[in-house]
Amino acid sequence: MTDTLAQPRPKNAAPWEKLGSRVRFASWITSLVPAAIFVAAWLGLQLDFMAALLAIFLPIQLAFGAWAGFYSYGRKGVNDGLLMVVTFFFSTFVLVLLASVIWSVISEGAAALSPHFIYQNNRYITGTTGLEIGGAGHAILGSVIITGITTVITVPLAIATAVYLTETRDGARGVVRTLLQALAGLPSVVAGLFIYSMLIVSGWSSQVGVMASLALIPLMLPTISRVAEEALRLVPSELRNGALALGAPSYKAFFMVTLPAAKSGIVTAVLLGVARIIGETAPLILTAVIANETNANPLAGGMATLPTYIYNFLYLGDATSLQRAWGAALVLLIFVGILFVGARVASATRVGSKPKRRKK
Repeated sequence: MTDTLAQPRPKNAAPWEKLGSRVRFASWITSLVPAAIFVAAWLGLQLDFMAALLAIFLPIQLAFGAWAGFYSYGRKGVNDGLLMVVTFFFSTFVLVLLASVIWSVISEGAAALSPHFIYQNNRYITGTTGLEIGGAGHAILGSVIITGITTVITVPLAIATAVYLTETRDGARGVVRTLLQALAGLPSVVAGLFIYSMLIVSGWSSQVGVMASLALIPLMLPTISRVAEEALRLVPSELRNGALALGAPSYKAFFMVTLPAAKSGIVTAVLLGVARIIGETAPLILTAVIANETNANPLAGGMATLPTYIYNFLYLGDATSLQRAWGAALVLLIFVGILFVGARVASATRVGSKPKRRKK
């Protein structure tokens, strides 16, 4: 049975598939000629790659992009050609930089990564000790504990802030939103200095794991609040109005309709907030002693994390120390990758899924 609601595909649905011969010719010339000139100049003159890329390739590519726009669409196409060249060039440039960083961390860190690197600590390890013993197990545990405490404290506060900004009409919302924006731009070292000066220098506490967790709260709060606020705003108002029309109180309409509808967005906000703080180093150096032993008590003793582990071995500067730092960076990269994949899965919508029918 054919679908009566099916509509024929519009003729202009894919305009890029119907490019004229002039546009195709100009595109090929703009792509090949600047690249050939760049390669010839780079190899022939023995220039630095980045210098040749910015001083030779980019100006020539811009010139050919403007020519392609003029040749294809006349004077009105010059700006479009320049915009396309700049967009593609810098997008590719950023992607290449990102890929090079990821490849460097994977290639260098794989040499130090091993099963014992995940669970052993550095109690008897020096800068020149071989990679056959020692690891970042204590730093992984410290990262989980400190990040977990921060998450437990921050998530309720951030979600309550998002609910206040979306569900109320109070005049102080502008002040709260301004404070969140200010916290979003707060340097991480300033948060660490605040906790250090207020709670550690004053003698109220020592440099322990819970102080590091408190220093991370101002960094995590704006990320979760802003993303959760957007998730709550995306919930259709018809759902809430329908619940209110059926006689449900406002708080029940929120908890039974609005909040479940925004669940995936709130989960995404929490995961992004964790990814925001898991790589912070400066606040942890100021608020927690970098320990070489395993410590599961955030209220007493030093506690290492993956960022401070990397900082410590980079500071030692030996070849083996640098290899351990690369290994810890790879572990941290894996953690962040898992969090971002989890955020994407949590925020993904199921296309074409049908509700289950209840059995009679």
